[in-house]
Amino acid sequence: MDLDLNAPHSMGTTIIGVTYDGGVILGADSRTSTGMYVANRASDKITQLTDNVYICRSGSAADSQVVSDYVRYFLHQHTIQLGQPSTVKVAANLVRLLSYSNKNMLQMGVIIGGWDKYEGGQIYSVPLGGTILKQPFAIGGSGSSYLYGFFDQAWKEGMSKDEAEKLVVKAVSLAIARDGASGGVVRTVIINADGVTKNFYSGDSLPLWHEELEPHNSLLDILASSSPEPMST
Repeated sequence: MDLDLNAPHSMGTTIIGVTYDGGVILGADSRTSTGMYVANRASDKITQLTDNVYICRSGSAADSQVVSDYVRYFLHQHTIQLGQPSTVKVAANLVRLLSYSNKNMLQMGVIIGGWDKYEGGQIYSVPLGGTILKQPFAIGGSGSSYLYGFFDQAWKEGMSKDEAEKLVVKAVSLAIARDGASGGVVRTVIINADGVTKNFYSGDSLPLWHEELEPHNSLLDILASSSPEPMST
């Protein structure tokens, strides 16, 4: 198998945004790949834009990172000029503007989620090409192909925070089980009127699905943790 280690870093990934009664929850896996090679098994794909708005990134890691950096800078200037936090709609439309203006050069799809005092919790999806869609929930990345039917059945309006977070973690773990480009750990970010809460779910704490194997330590981990026994004479 030919591994091209010089290929662009891609986050063939699973990203999710869900609204609930009082806020939003964003979730993502942590696998970043370079071709068939896993370049980073614990990357953070949920990036802060402002105190109340975060973005889930998929596609080209370089493209989504630079767009996030630009948007964060512009929103910081916007906040200083207004003297109050930016709204989720402004942040999402700024992402949309940059994505659409550079649609021939960018390979990324993102989900923007946040809370503001005007419209509460909101989820916006900006897929490849720069369209913007406001949705009660959004899924993206290569793992999303396995989740559309699941969300049609499992999502409901007016969920509690705990119900919504369990749904997000379950959905990401299902995508990890089926999608080779998704894996690692699950990270969630909860945004509501009280602020932001970040949670972490390690890979061995996720539920196992059909024909999945139990997690095992690698040989390197086992050798590093055990001290060699002295030789007997």
